[in-house]
Amino acid sequence: MADQPRFLLLADVAEILNTSVAQVYALVRRKELKAMKIGGRGQWRVQASDLEDYIQRMYAEADRFIDDHPFTGRDAEVDAEVDAEA
Repeated sequence: MADQPRFLLLADVAEILNTSVAQVYALVRRKELKAMKIGGRGQWRVQASDLEDYIQRMYAEADRFIDDHPFTGRDAEVDAEVDAEA
């Protein structure tokens, strides 16, 4: 982690999460991803450790979702359709 910057631009976060800057901004505005605004132009920065915390929370949330929604035969059909489209 020493080679990585401490603070990331929203564009950097978007690239890491493979999503859009607009989606990252929405996460920040909804307070799902901790960020700060700096400088006269108010540019957003996300601390790398806060991004990692967010990622770990999303894994935990996905685990809870999976636990609450057991895998069924219909799920297997949908997963196969999604895989075929990819």
